[in-house]
Amino acid sequence: MTKAPTTVRLYYVHDPMCSWCWGYRPTWEAIKAALPSDIEVVYVVGGLAPDSDSPMPETMASGLQSTWHRIEAMLGTPFNHAFWTENTPRRSTYPACRSVIAAEAIAGKGVEMIVAVQQGYYLHAKNPSNLSVLSDMANSIGVDGDRLLEWMRVPEHEQRFQQELAFAHSLPISGFPSLVLEVDGLRYPIALDYQVPQVALDDIKRVRADY
Repeated sequence: MTKAPTTVRLYYVHDPMCSWCWGYRPTWEAIKAALPSDIEVVYVVGGLAPDSDSPMPETMASGLQSTWHRIEAMLGTPFNHAFWTENTPRRSTYPACRSVIAAEAIAGKGVEMIVAVQQGYYLHAKNPSNLSVLSDMANSIGVDGDRLLEWMRVPEHEQRFQQELAFAHSLPISGFPSLVLEVDGLRYPIALDYQVPQVALDDIKRVRADY
């Protein structure tokens, strides 16, 4: 007889400033809505780019602009391309990642902070690499922005962030976004399709059936 699993988690490994994660969001929301009730969803920030005060190199900025256009054409995802002329882009996503962990720790609003970062960045041409922008985004979801920034400066909280990054990169992933199903401590990469939620749902069902 197959032993009933005691713990089933679905890890969603992402970065709030990852353009492909923004493109994947509608599919991810559909997956969450269709998951069996006994699966716990856990968000894990992966950290695309460390802290930097340097302007993004022009070649990188050009490449990311091309990626935005590609996602827009492939998935129909909206982007506000004015970001590139209204800001000084920096390749620095760690502050946004920290803000998500902080919003969750302070008010249980990590997911809301992800959405605030994504919408502010991709729809309203705001730069989440800037702490002042993250503070405003926190305020917009009912989390005190000053408190959020203070939380992010605490050394013990930085250690927590680094532990989450290490955990993300210990998982069987190939990039962001990624899905990993954990069944009683065993972890399995889940197939991901940017437009078809059923691909991931079928793979989750398969893994559980094989367990």
